[in-house]
Order: sequence, then structure tokens, then C-alpha cells
Amino acid sequence: MHKTFIFTLALLLSPLPALAGGGHDHGHSHGPAEITQDQAVTIASKRVIMLVAQSKIHESWQLVMPAKSEKKMYDGHAEWVVTYKNSQVSDSAKNTLYIFLSSTGDYIAANFTGN
Repeated sequence: MHKTFIFTLALLLSPLPALAGGGHDHGHSHGPAEITQDQAVTIASKRVIMLVAQSKIHESWQLVMPAKSEKKMYDGHAEWVVTYKNSQVSDSAKNTLYIFLSSTGDYIAANFTGN
């Protein structure tokens, strides 16, 4: 358990990957850049660890790998939905966790319904 805590703490304190690469131009701002699918999975996985640390979801979730990640449209806005399935949770209403992020990587919500 001690190693898990240290690993979790290290992930929480590590910076997110830089969203802007070299050679970008600050002269023409078009708002925040959209994140890639890989970046969405990284951000969502860190959010899962945070939810475990806050005791909002069971600690078994921190060992679950993403099952799916996809960009969906909600009310005309693109969002990333990263889905996790936890075989250790017997309640079928609570064994699938959905993390919702804006197209630019901001956390929106997490729930077990997907809505």
C-alpha cells in the first residue's frame, strides 16, 4: 500500500505534458489548443487518481487502464470521454467510470452513467 501511495503522489505532483510544442507563435492567439487523444487519456488517468485520493471512488480504480477514449459532441461542444471498466466492482451500475474533459483538456465531470 505504501508504494501505491508514493506512486499516486508522484503522479499527482508531476506536471502535465506541455500542450504547446516548440515553434509556436504567440502573436496570433486563437484560444487554447485542443488536446490529442493520448493527452486526454493522461489527464483523465490523473483525475482518476485524484478521485481515489479524495475518497470519491474506491482505490481499486487507480489500477484500471482506460477501456476507451473518444471525442463526442454535447450541445455543440466537443468533449473527450475516457471510459474505465473495473472488474473488481460487482455492481454493474458502478463498474464503468466515465471521465469528461473539454476539447482543451479541462476536467468537466466524472460519473458512472456516461451522461
